[in-house]
Amino acid sequence: MSDHEPRNPNEPVPDNPVPGPASGPPVPPEEPRRTKARRVLASRRSAWTVAAALVCAVVGLSVALATSPSATTTEPVASSSSSVASAPPSGGPAAGGPAAGGGGSNARSGPAEGGSLGTVSAVSTSGFTLTTATGEKVTVNEASSTTYLNGTSSTTASAVKTGASVLVLGTADGTTITAAQVTVQPNGDGGAAASAAVGVVPFQQGSPSEAKQDGQIPANYTEGDGTIVSGTTADKATAAALAAYPGGVVDRVVQLSGGEYEVHYVGVNWPHHVFVDQSFKVVGAD
Repeated sequence: MSDHEPRNPNEPVPDNPVPGPASGPPVPPEEPRRTKARRVLASRRSAWTVAAALVCAVVGLSVALATSPSATTTEPVASSSSSVASAPPSGGPAAGGPAAGGGGSNARSGPAEGGSLGTVSAVSTSGFTLTTATGEKVTVNEASSTTYLNGTSSTTASAVKTGASVLVLGTADGTTITAAQVTVQPNGDGGAAASAAVGVVPFQQGSPSEAKQDGQIPANYTEGDGTIVSGTTADKATAAALAAYPGGVVDRVVQLSGGEYEVHYVGVNWPHHVFVDQSFKVVGAD
């Protein structure tokens, strides 16, 4: 057996073993391999440690940038054209284009003065529900400033009872009205007879009525023209229109260039516009 071959564990150790390297005792052949393996593992651990440290540094830098007050983001800028288009002109709602909830002329950006006529179908602590001659349901909200009349005499909210015929004037938003004045009409029928006589057409979703004209339309009238009015003027024009063509909801009144008024209806298929002259007499509808 050579000195470099592994010894038998049972073989006696010679009295004069072969001396190892000058730096230490004899080293078995497998020892250098183990040492080399340890060095490789140590090198890998060092590389992993350095890599982990670099990852932590990058993560820390990212977090610092994200939370730093000096970090900025790019905000989307709103289009100036869209802002201008949605803003109503100063002094009142916009005119022109389809009306919200009603279609047609004189579109507005918010509620306007109008009203409705019908029969009280339900009463609550905050107001009541009105049913028009064509079956349209109108929500009426009462306020502390709401005034009440029984015919031409002053009365209280207690006069508004289920089955009563009432005329409501106030601020209309579609088929919801915040009442400024409620007039109970003794022995009234909610406008049912008058509505049937003039042929007011109830609203039917997806079933537009045939276009027709009644009476006289102001000369040079163009749908979308005019300026929305309020106050006593709007109240008188609304009351006149509802007396002649009951069944709908007036959601605004517009004064035309010739001085006449266009009373705009929603909640019915016809009429859509009722025309009132300067003396508040109804002259036509379309």
